[in-house]
Amino acid sequence: MKFTLSWLKEHLETDADVSAVADAMTMAGLEVEHVADPASRLKPFSVARIVEAARHPNADRLQVCQVETVDGMKEIVCGAPNARAGLTTIYAPIGAYVPGLGVTLVEKPVRGVVSNGMLCSASELELSDESDGILELAADLKVGTPAAEVFGADPVIDFEVTPNRPDWLGVVGIARDLAAAGLGRFKTPAIGPVAGSFPCPIEVRLEAPQMCPAFAGRVIRGVKNGPSPEWVQQRLRAIGLRPINALVDVTNLISYDRARPLHVYDLAKLSGQTIVARAGRGSAEKGPAEASPAPHADEQLIALDGKTYDLSDQMCIIADANGERPIGLGGVMGGESTGCDEGTTDVFIESAWFDPIVTAQTGRTLGIHSDAQYRFARTVDPQSLVPGVEQATRLILEFCGGEPSQITFAGEAPAPPEGFDFEWRSVPGLAGVPVRPEMVRRVLIDLGFEVSGDNDPWRVTPPSFRRDVEGPADLVEEVARTLGYDRIQSTALPEQTVKASGVLSPAQSRVRTARRALAAMGWSEVIGWSFVSRDDARLFGGGEDDSLALANPIASDLDYMRPSALPGLMRMAGRNMARGFPDLALFEVGPVFRDDTPSGQMAVAAGLMSGQTPRHWSGKGADPLFQLKADLMALLEQMGAPVGSLQMVQGQGGPWWHPGRSARLQLGPKAVIAEFGQLHPGVLKVMDVPGPLYAFEVRLDAVPEPRRKGGKTRPAAQLPDLMPLTRDFAFVVEEGLPAGDLVRATASADKALIDQVRVFDVYQGAGVPDGKKSIALEVVIQPRERTLTDAEIEQLSGRIVAACEKLGAQLRA
Repeated sequence: MKFTLSWLKEHLETDADVSAVADAMTMAGLEVEHVADPASRLKPFSVARIVEAARHPNADRLQVCQVETVDGMKEIVCGAPNARAGLTTIYAPIGAYVPGLGVTLVEKPVRGVVSNGMLCSASELELSDESDGILELAADLKVGTPAAEVFGADPVIDFEVTPNRPDWLGVVGIARDLAAAGLGRFKTPAIGPVAGSFPCPIEVRLEAPQMCPAFAGRVIRGVKNGPSPEWVQQRLRAIGLRPINALVDVTNLISYDRARPLHVYDLAKLSGQTIVARAGRGSAEKGPAEASPAPHADEQLIALDGKTYDLSDQMCIIADANGERPIGLGGVMGGESTGCDEGTTDVFIESAWFDPIVTAQTGRTLGIHSDAQYRFARTVDPQSLVPGVEQATRLILEFCGGEPSQITFAGEAPAPPEGFDFEWRSVPGLAGVPVRPEMVRRVLIDLGFEVSGDNDPWRVTPPSFRRDVEGPADLVEEVARTLGYDRIQSTALPEQTVKASGVLSPAQSRVRTARRALAAMGWSEVIGWSFVSRDDARLFGGGEDDSLALANPIASDLDYMRPSALPGLMRMAGRNMARGFPDLALFEVGPVFRDDTPSGQMAVAAGLMSGQTPRHWSGKGADPLFQLKADLMALLEQMGAPVGSLQMVQGQGGPWWHPGRSARLQLGPKAVIAEFGQLHPGVLKVMDVPGPLYAFEVRLDAVPEPRRKGGKTRPAAQLPDLMPLTRDFAFVVEEGLPAGDLVRATASADKALIDQVRVFDVYQGAGVPDGKKSIALEVVIQPRERTLTDAEIEQLSGRIVAACEKLGAQLRA
């Protein structure tokens, strides 16, 4: 939104310059984006008069002029063909920056004659794109008159309008707020009625009152259309609008002056004597999820921009010929068929109120961003219909002449906002602004609110143009904003009496530990959506609870809160594989959802890796499943989980796991810590993701918090002075016995001396009975206080064998 300083001062009596106005707007909550002040650019330039002009001694096309300037008589070399004695023009002194040339003048000789300044053309001052010579001004101008005063250079302020303040889309709304803020006196006069001399011959009919509930208009006959007055054209050009003709310029002027969009029809081009506001007769075809519905071309309109638009039943259409022919898009743009031109003699003025949602959607669907659509989409003052017609009538009669009819009005404008009780004492409490009751009352009245009652609470009724104010809290904000946020008193935060125990909670610390541990092991972290498609949710044990379905999803394939982090990781892996990156190790730490209650959300750390590793001369290497298990156990150990006490259970995972290559880690049937393994090929096929894929999912909330050790510092490192020794054991066990059970039994034989237990061989074949297998263990024994004797080592070996025999293991001969 742009306006000029002189335009503002038509509604605001103030001596403030453009800088003070911009500062006051900022303090009042209006975001000023740019201030263009031509006066500052033209400040060095002033009126001068050529007293004498003679040919340059060394150049035929140059003249040496004696010029009367604000600095006295100056000799200036000029090459303009119109330079002559007696000419009044514009003078630039030495040191002035000439914007059209992009140079700063310096004193230097021109063909041997020093030029003490410059005589300027319109293009050199950026007043025009072309120029045949230096400026020729009125002879009665006084020498030394500033150029900014001669050309009426007016500062232009450009600011951003927030969607909740459509009244700021008119200069009168800005003036009202600045007057309330104390910058001046609001002086906008009321719009008086213009008496009509004959009944309006146009009947208005509303067939879609939900789209256009109210419509006002009048006919003016006998107008003489042509260029609008120069001051109107200058005002429109200053804010970036192109003057067209007097009738169109009047509507543009009122739109920016009063935030009241209007439209003018050429009465001779209307078909019939009836104008109808109705819904379009096309249909809206459903497009992509992220796109607006596309209209089906049952009805079309050639708009004023020369483009043809397909209309739908979701749009408000203005039609003539008893409602049969579209002549405009309600609240958006008029039609080409009834536009005004120089031959127009009779006109019909439209001043209507269009539904903001319908108008916004129409502009979005058709890609039209007109000034009218911008205003109607933010809600126009519903009480401005008749005043808008009256103001347009006065200007048209002044610019074009003519005879007005009486005003016709159809429908009923939306009701004004209702009043509510307001306690002025809430302002200091909510906003922290010290105020007196008379200050609060004065601000609200200046902003257009109606305040009644003397005792607290008051009865406050918002004006029709402030439909954003819905309650007392809004009024507190209005008072604080208007009086100035700099009045808000600073208050120190209360002293913290509770001793802080740490920055992160145990749950937050567990999440951070999980991220760091997985990243250190070479996994790549991803941040995915917390929602998936409902079909993907069903594959992972969800999708049946309607409370987890999104009412307004950002995409059709992200419409359900995820029951697991694995579907998102699988989709990411599939996209990476499709682009030539098969070797993946991805992880995500985030929430999953069992229901819509607070307890139904839990945090997980999920990882997914592919079994597709690059080819290597040494072979495939270790099974990816066991690589995954090793990283999972390392992760749990980093988080302080009791790894030695975990039970590994197979066959109880969800249907998305491979039944023979997956397991669950738990501390008991009801204390499941993690699930891991190979993902089911059937799930991969449904999701169209290449396999095999291996994954784990740790329930972070289920990991028990490690016991806190006494003291605030870490204990001293216990580094053994003695060399470790190893002993190998081979046990024959049942084929189904997990090797981990045997490792735990061996380690429990003597936790003080046994440092590590590693499996280095698994054998089935000759020498081992059917249904059995041989597991070979390497036991690392670390003496602590002294070297062990052979007898002590034999005793330890016996305890190891005895511990393993409890599992049914036999020492292999």
